[in-house]
Parts: sequence; C-alpha cells; structure tokens
Amino acid sequence: MENTTNQYLLLTPGPLTTTTTVRAAMLQDWCTWDDDYNHDIVEVIRAELVNLATQHQGYTSVLMQGSGSASVEATIGTVMTDDDKLLVISNGTYGERMGEIARYLKINHRVMTLAETECPKAVQVANILDSDPAITHVAMVHCETTTGILNPIDAICDVVKTRNKIMILDAMSSFGGIPFDMGALGIDFMISSANKCIQGVPGFAFVIAKQSQLELCQGRARSLVLDLYAQWQCMQQQQGKWRFTSPTHTVRAFHQAMIELQQEGGVNARYQRYKTNQSLLVKGMQQLGFRCLLSKNVHSPIITSFLSPIHKQYVFKLFYNELKNKGFVIYPGKVSDADCFRIGNIGDVYPNDIKQLIIAIKTSMYWCNDD
Repeated sequence: MENTTNQYLLLTPGPLTTTTTVRAAMLQDWCTWDDDYNHDIVEVIRAELVNLATQHQGYTSVLMQGSGSASVEATIGTVMTDDDKLLVISNGTYGERMGEIARYLKINHRVMTLAETECPKAVQVANILDSDPAITHVAMVHCETTTGILNPIDAICDVVKTRNKIMILDAMSSFGGIPFDMGALGIDFMISSANKCIQGVPGFAFVIAKQSQLELCQGRARSLVLDLYAQWQCMQQQQGKWRFTSPTHTVRAFHQAMIELQQEGGVNARYQRYKTNQSLLVKGMQQLGFRCLLSKNVHSPIITSFLSPIHKQYVFKLFYNELKNKGFVIYPGKVSDADCFRIGNIGDVYPNDIKQLIIAIKTSMYWCNDD
C-alpha cells in the first residue's frame, strides 16, 4: 500500500519512511523479560535474518543495540586479534569510517583508498593481498551511500576467499533490498541495520556471521558493550535475551517490518520496486535537465547523487525546504569534490511517489534555468 499518511516522504538512505503498521507496532510497551517479547520475537527475527541472508548452513545472527556503525565497530573490534591485519577497501565515507574504527581500536590495518566515484577492481585487491601476506581480514561497503555507488562484491569476495582471508561486509544499505547470498559469496561477517531496506526504525543493527568464525572470537573484544561474541552467547543461551537494555519498541517494529517484507514477495520483489523507483527518478530528473554524478552501470537502486544546477536561482537549502513543504525530504551531498545532492527511493516509497516528486521539482522556483 502506498504511503498516504506521513507528513512527508523521507527520500533518504535511512531512517526512511515506514508503514503505518510498522509505526503502530511501537504503541505498546514491552518488558524485556516477557516471553512474548523474547521467545516469540527476538529468536524469530534472528532465524529469519539468517534465512534472508543465505541458503547455506552454518550461519547465525546477533542483534546489537545502537546504530549501524556501532555494529561495524563491534564486528571489527571483536573479530580481529592483535596478530591480525585488516585491509579496508574505501570509496566513500563509510569505508573511511571502517578505517577510522581500526585506528581508534589500534588494530593493524591498511586502507585501499579510491575516488568516491570509482569502484574497486578485483585485480587491485588481489595485488594488495599478494604483496602483503600479513593481511588476514578484508572489509568493504556494499552500497556506499556517499554517492549511491554499488561495489562489485562478487568479484571482490572471490579474490578474498581464494586467498583464504576473512571477509567482512558492511551491507547496511543493501541487505533486504538487493538479492545476494552471503554463504555463496563466502562472506564471514555481514552487518546491516533495522532502519534500512527491511524498513524498520532506528535503534539496533545486526550481524549475520559464519558460526565457526564467530565461535573463535571469545575474549577478543576491545569493548565490554560492543562485545559481539558475548552478545551472541547471551542470545544463544538465554533464548534471545539482550545483555543490556533491549530497544523493545524498535524490535517490535522490525518484526512487523519483516512480516511486511514477506508479504511484498521477499527481497526480490522489494529489489524490483526499488529498481523501478530509481529508474523513474533518474529518467524524470534527466528530463528536467539534472545530471547524475555516477555512470549508470555503477548506480545502486538505493540512492542517487545528482549534480547541483549551476545558476543563480539554485540554493540547496531553499530547494530542500521548498520540496519539504511539498511533502518530500531529500538529502544533501556528501561528495568531497563535487557539488551535488542525493535522493533515495527505499522505504515505503512507490513509483507514484517518485512521479509526484518529479512534478514537485519541475514546479520548483529554485532550480529552473534563468530563461
């Protein structure tokens, strides 16, 4: 059902527009120790996340309080030993953040830095791994929402796994919205968040892991609260219990969002909707004279960067506020060397919403040409 009740649509990479039924799931208070909450909700979520992630056996999941970045830090800080070395593949803000996490935690690491509009190539990764045998783990972002670029995980994972390295994937903005099988790709740890393509609300993130690898992590964590292994053990042994205060309302909303994902037809159906949204968006914006930052072949169906118009009427803040008043919230740019803005099309957003956005932009007074 198309969204008709929100004051405005969040055309962002998350938090995003949710359904009224997802929001309604948060209207009751829950006790963290109650069977209705723990046994019937948390464990169902954990099992279903694994089912969404892979058809292969031997995987498990763990939920972690906080933002997606908190779970990225929990993963890196728990998985790496003092003798390990991490290669971070970075072509945007969130790849950079992985490197920053490693630096904060004093983890031996190396960053492969690319331009924000450039996808990593398998041969580049292979050359680094072959020239630096100390590297034991590789981390990268799947969909880098700095630009909307979709990185080639198939080719990169193949290089990593043929060299017997541990693969860590930040699938924050892709999991649940872009089909892939982490087991088939050989991904050992995959991180995502409640408020992305599953279409829940902020409050927790999760890690889906190869269980044999997670079992090796006891005692490695550099943080009490962000000990991924300890959280997993608590949930395993106590039927979904969280070590510290559980984000109960977020969990209930996420459970409802997962039901709605299945009702829509699963990840493949959601992917098709997102692709349709993004295609309509790009076509409509180009007809209005806007240009995409990225080439078409590297676009994700999640969020798209558009170059800002160069004429006196255009001021992003005024453009933003005008669209917000018309019912649409877009996103500022985050690219270091290009003036641009971003428009997302995930969440409870449908093709007709995109068509209405294009009409709103067409009638905007802040982007049209002087003539």
